Amino acid sequence: MSKFLPNYQHDKETFNRKLKWLVSIRLLFALLLLGSTIAYQIGNHVYSLETPIVFLYGLSGTIVLLSAVYGVLLPIVKRYQLFFTYGQITIDALCVTLIIYVTGGYSSVFSFLYLVVVIYSSVFVFKRGSLLVAVFCSVQFAVLLILELNGTIDSFGYGGIIAGTAITAIQVSQKCAIMTAACFSVAFLSGYLSDQERKSKAELVAMEAHLDRVQNLAQIGEMAAGLAHEIKNPLASLSGAIQILKGEVENDKDNMRLMHIVLRETDRLSSLVNNFLVFARPSAGQTRCVNLGEALTEIVTLFEKDSSVGQWIKVDLAIIPDAYIEIDPLQLRQVVWNLLLNGAESIDNEGRIKISVQKLKNERIMVEIADDGCGMDEKTVKSIFNPFFTTKPDGTGLGLSIVYRILETYDCRMDVQSKPGLGSVFTLYFKPVDLTQKPLKQSSND
Repeated sequence: MSKFLPNYQHDKETFNRKLKWLVSIRLLFALLLLGSTIAYQIGNHVYSLETPIVFLYGLSGTIVLLSAVYGVLLPIVKRYQLFFTYGQITIDALCVTLIIYVTGGYSSVFSFLYLVVVIYSSVFVFKRGSLLVAVFCSVQFAVLLILELNGTIDSFGYGGIIAGTAITAIQVSQKCAIMTAACFSVAFLSGYLSDQERKSKAELVAMEAHLDRVQNLAQIGEMAAGLAHEIKNPLASLSGAIQILKGEVENDKDNMRLMHIVLRETDRLSSLVNNFLVFARPSAGQTRCVNLGEALTEIVTLFEKDSSVGQWIKVDLAIIPDAYIEIDPLQLRQVVWNLLLNGAESIDNEGRIKISVQKLKNERIMVEIADDGCGMDEKTVKSIFNPFFTTKPDGTGLGLSIVYRILETYDCRMDVQSKPGLGSVFTLYFKPVDLTQKPLKQSSND
């Protein structure tokens, strides 16, 4: 699913809003740095522009200028937000290194600013990216102290006095080790929290979409049930009358041909009404305890041997042992078969469908059915569960609607992620059955 939801841009609006906050906070920091430099000069009666003072003024002005540039570029670089963010993080880390150099190097009290950079980076690039930022900050700090130890550079005190106390290699090693451990600890913790926040938000969005979809389908279902019954009764009478008339015109070939057309279309309409009734009020069926791995294996075996699918579709199945769910085996087969068939029909030539089963931490069993077909755009994804919506020339548009309604009767959920050219992933969330707590009669899946 990661190919559809990049980590750095799972929510474009939220990401963009956070970038605006970052630019604003950076500008505030620059103004505070400028103000503290002025306050230091006034408080210590230092009115000459010594080298570190010039550095701090220049650095403050540079950060203010960069904040203005970032603010201007923010609406322009929407397609390159990740690179834009990494660029800001890199420049900020370099600015922190300059601040530490100007304010004493080894003895500077501003080394904690590296941790600030690591923490805010986790908001944008999450755990993996923040670990890279931690490496970058640790390396910069180590290089700065090594250059100071070797005498290559002289770090200034805040008032322009060269640091007079000599530092040793052991002290440098200890301080570098402490800074590295701090950076990585903060990166891991903040990155973990940021990842959890992102996953929780994605789960919340999916649940909201699920609830909206359930409410819409329930309203349509109530209306559809009455309408389908009203159509079904006269349709049965019509079919019976045509059968009687058919016996009276057996010798007339033209009339017989017309009768066959009428009967065929009547049967087709009757099938459509029956499907509509299943969508409107799906039955819970004969619920049993089903071994999900065995059931999926059987369904895949039958699907691969089905002549309508062809030999160009390969199905990869990854199951886990002892995954039991409570469902009607026939309805489970209907759900999985429909999703496999949709995946196969989205593949033009040779392709693969991958089915994987996992147990989640929230005690749900997740089944992912992923294909490498043509995929769907965002508008189509939002509409595929609506009744009578179809992209197939000969489709009725009820298949996925019925699948969704069946899963709803078992308190299960289905999500879909897709993009044109990248295929689709249908994710099913089943409630597991604990056989030690609730022994049930198991299904033979026949």
